[in-house]
Amino acid sequence: MGNSGGLCLFDKEKWKKRIRTILTLDSHPGHIAAGFSVGVFISFTPFFGLHTPMALVAAFILRVNKITCLTGAWINTPLTVVPVLVASYELGEYILGHTPEKLVLKELTLQYGLEILKSHGAPLLIGASLLGFAAALLSYALVYYLIVRFRRKDETLNCLTEEMEEIGEELE
Repeated sequence: MGNSGGLCLFDKEKWKKRIRTILTLDSHPGHIAAGFSVGVFISFTPFFGLHTPMALVAAFILRVNKITCLTGAWINTPLTVVPVLVASYELGEYILGHTPEKLVLKELTLQYGLEILKSHGAPLLIGASLLGFAAALLSYALVYYLIVRFRRKDETLNCLTEEMEEIGEELE
């Protein structure tokens, strides 16, 4: 059976196009990277089904790049969400000085997510916040570096980036 019309978790061409769009945005690299890192932080939260609306709200409130914020919020995929949630829970329990119980995840729905938050909320939120913050810092540095490196290959983009870095840019 072919994959046409089916659900594909990772559409390589779609992501390549999105990455190229991000790298060539007419905006300061720091502004672009900030949006992405806010989205990455959001992707680590256990609020299944709410990452996209949370990213949109955060982008408007924090005045960061909306495209990159949404892209960052989609980093934690169905393939990675379970290990991230388990690691978040265990880190949170460790920080609270508790021995973690076994965290069993049956499904990834908003309803089930709320049940998990009721029973394991504090350690899960503490761990997710710390892991999300670390991932956000790392992603900011990585995206900033990639943008500047990519733009150096194009004379027009390179001049634009050098000018933006020299004079700065207000967050929109």
